[in-house]
Amino acid sequence: MSENIEKKWQKKWEDAKLFESNPNDKKKMYITVAFPYPSGAMHVGHGRTYTVPDVYARFKRMEGYNVLFPMGWHVTGAPVIGIADRIKNKDQWTLDLYENVHKVPKETLPKLADPINIVKYFSSEYHDVMSKMGYTIDWRREFRTIDPTFQKFVTWQMKTLKSKGLIIQGEHPVKYCPHDENPVGDHDLLEGEGIGVNELTLLKFPLEDKFLVTGTLRPETIFGATNIWLNPEVHYILVEVEKGRSEGEKWIMSDDAYYNISNQKDLKILGDIDPKEIIGKISKNPVTGEEIPVFPASFVDAEYGSGVVFSEPADAPADYIALRDLKNNAELIKEYGLEEAVLKAEPRNVVTVKGYGPIPAKETIEKLGIENQDDPKLHDATEELYKTEHSKGYVSDHIPKYGGKRVAYVRDEVRDDLIEEGYADIIYDFAERPVICRCGHRCVVKILDDQWFMKYSDKEWKGKAHEVLDGETIIPSEVKSNFNYYIDWLDDWACSRRVGLGTRVPWDKKWLFEPLTDSTMYMSYYTIAKYLKDMDPELLNEAFFNKVFLDIDSDDIKVDSETVSKIQNEFNYWYPLDWRLSAKDLVGNHLSFLMFAHSAIFPRDKWPKGTVVFGMGLLEGNKMSSSKGNVILLNDAIDQYSADVVRLFLMSSAEPWQDFDWREKEVKGTQRRLQWFREFTSKVDEVAGGNLNLSDIKEVELTRNIDKWMIGQLNKHIKNATEALEVFQTRKASQEALFLLKKDVDHYLYRVKHIIDNGDEGVIYVLSTLLDNWIRLLAPFTPHTCEELWSTYGGEGFVSEASWPEYDESLISDEISTSEALIQNAVHDITEIEKMVDTDVSKIHLYLAPDWKWDLYKIASEVGKPDIGQIMGRAIKANIYSDKKAIAQNAKKISREITKTPYVGKIDEESIFEDGKAYMEEECGSEIVIHTDDSYDPQNKARNAMPYKPAIFIE
Repeated sequence: MSENIEKKWQKKWEDAKLFESNPNDKKKMYITVAFPYPSGAMHVGHGRTYTVPDVYARFKRMEGYNVLFPMGWHVTGAPVIGIADRIKNKDQWTLDLYENVHKVPKETLPKLADPINIVKYFSSEYHDVMSKMGYTIDWRREFRTIDPTFQKFVTWQMKTLKSKGLIIQGEHPVKYCPHDENPVGDHDLLEGEGIGVNELTLLKFPLEDKFLVTGTLRPETIFGATNIWLNPEVHYILVEVEKGRSEGEKWIMSDDAYYNISNQKDLKILGDIDPKEIIGKISKNPVTGEEIPVFPASFVDAEYGSGVVFSEPADAPADYIALRDLKNNAELIKEYGLEEAVLKAEPRNVVTVKGYGPIPAKETIEKLGIENQDDPKLHDATEELYKTEHSKGYVSDHIPKYGGKRVAYVRDEVRDDLIEEGYADIIYDFAERPVICRCGHRCVVKILDDQWFMKYSDKEWKGKAHEVLDGETIIPSEVKSNFNYYIDWLDDWACSRRVGLGTRVPWDKKWLFEPLTDSTMYMSYYTIAKYLKDMDPELLNEAFFNKVFLDIDSDDIKVDSETVSKIQNEFNYWYPLDWRLSAKDLVGNHLSFLMFAHSAIFPRDKWPKGTVVFGMGLLEGNKMSSSKGNVILLNDAIDQYSADVVRLFLMSSAEPWQDFDWREKEVKGTQRRLQWFREFTSKVDEVAGGNLNLSDIKEVELTRNIDKWMIGQLNKHIKNATEALEVFQTRKASQEALFLLKKDVDHYLYRVKHIIDNGDEGVIYVLSTLLDNWIRLLAPFTPHTCEELWSTYGGEGFVSEASWPEYDESLISDEISTSEALIQNAVHDITEIEKMVDTDVSKIHLYLAPDWKWDLYKIASEVGKPDIGQIMGRAIKANIYSDKKAIAQNAKKISREITKTPYVGKIDEESIFEDGKAYMEEECGSEIVIHTDDSYDPQNKARNAMPYKPAIFIE
């Protein structure tokens, strides 16, 4: 399909305003997909994301729905600020990325030093490429999140939430970029999306007039501490705490850890600390008062926690194996004079857990066969044991005060007691690293005391969010449990930033709303965006939005009542949202936030009805990454293969919720199949004498089984494709609509090859009917190809507006399918026998099963299992045949055959073979004689005849 033909139909759709959706008397279908953040060019992964809703939208439009599929551009936040800065500073990596990967013309690059120009350039690029893909988007509703009218909408939304007490100000740890002086969300990150923030208990181990401070997730294990670990290759410093509960204390920590902790505590650096001078010294367990030696360990991560670790080898596999390795390292022991201290250091039981002895870490290491600290299974061992102890463990009875208590419940109690007694403090750190801002700098966890938060911790609000979820259809269904988990897990969310693009917090204008906060309800904005885009933003006050969305009257509305009524009616027509589509990495934030926001502001009848969660994209088996250049730009793919080939491949390679893999070899295979389909339409026109007219197909009564079979298979594939598309199974639907149907068509063409060029009315009717339905069936997947074929062969109007093919269950016949299989199996069996005979074949005799064997087959089907005795008993009782020995012999055969060929009722095998006789004789090259008795049976073959499997004699 040439590029010109795709452009031709895109222009025709645009001129006809085909996808501009307005309220009417049809049933509506409103579908949205997460709008893109246009900071770079579209790649084929984006193509999959936006093709799925388009295929569904096209399908529903053909089913008779009034469909709305809008699109906008999410440009809020700091990423484009960082990109613009790097371009402005002529960062070579960024310049290469945007010139060579994103294909920005060299002369345009300098203009992208302005973030607004980045937004304009790439949102325009997205718009153009989406149009080239043939998406059915109502572009009248297009907007950017920095448009003044949209900012008025966000202001209304946030003021409404604040009035309900759901936006609060307070102190909270947030992901933060020190370079940008800005909190960051996942969309602001170059690396580290989805990484959580952990609260660590910072335990203080006294050493002279200082403290070795260690961050831990498990403060209860302090009772089993054997030593402190320091990394002799790490740079440590001494700091003084200037404020807070630990004011005046001097702490030893790594320089790298200071980068993070200094954003949470007021710390003053006093000087450097040489770890080698501390290793071998004796600290003290602040809880038990026991002596705690300091040991060397190269495994200590300087960035995590404080860069200082306390060792509890009974329950920490890494500590256990590190202590064991140290005991075996005579050279290191001698270097630091640790002979006596290492000898004394032995694991001490802290946790009792069913199925483990007193030292669970030792057993876990032995079970997994871990031999050293570098074994990758060590991480798995730690995860396994920590989870087991958290869910099933108890603090051992010999531990004072806490003995006998569940580990899961006592942890917070131990932490609070340690803090109250001055033995501990709190710090925060990332669960994993690296976490890198898009500006290229390392992020930290910072405590902000004037930050604004969405109060997702509110139990009543969580309950309402769960109600939204309960009322939704989630695809795939197993993801529903993930939503339940995240709704429960979500805590207060930092919803404001100091730097970036976006909407100012109206009551505190030094802040802006962050990207994941201003994108929770924009689906409702789409419904009215076509009216607002040309309006004066100053007219769009809270009273206006309250009336439009909530039907609250007010004298403060500045827009005329007729316009307000029209806008309100449009919103009420389209809402609630029928389907929301987005990626699986947004389940824990955006998609859950959406449920929170709708539950808080809209009445129940405006809550979303369904969510579809997508998988990710791979390129030749590797994760796609624009920053690493591992992408195929969507525009390049269209130019190389055509939009329809790209669409078809993306839909047929995997279901939306599965990860898909763009493989060039498979894309080319898809291209060949689509080319075959175009050639097939020409073949049908040729068979019809060049007079194919899909609007005027002459109906013919079909008498041949093969014709009925083809119509039945067509209806079966329509049924399967329809049912698949209803639940977004685009891969299954496309398989049914092209690949599997093509297989059946190939078979039909082969079966009728001896009459296809004879102007046979039955063949012409079957092929014309097939093509009429097939073009419409493929139209959502390959719309340009189908429009061209529809137009070429007499289809009325646009195929995009044609009715979706309807299937007729009565035409899907198991009997006819079995009849066709009977012909094919017989041909196969004859061919195999012919290979084994040396003489020329003059005749082929087929012996058909007598009635009593059909009765026996039916009984076997009713018994439903290979129970020979029961089958025989019922057959004898029914007196189906006088020869009990023959019944027994055939009952055994039928028990085997029925698993391969289920009983679909008695079929007229004689008529079926007479109907297919000409084809069979051509295939087998010999005359075929059909026998219903054994009057001519020189080799006694007739007795082998079975239902659905005739006996064969070749002479």
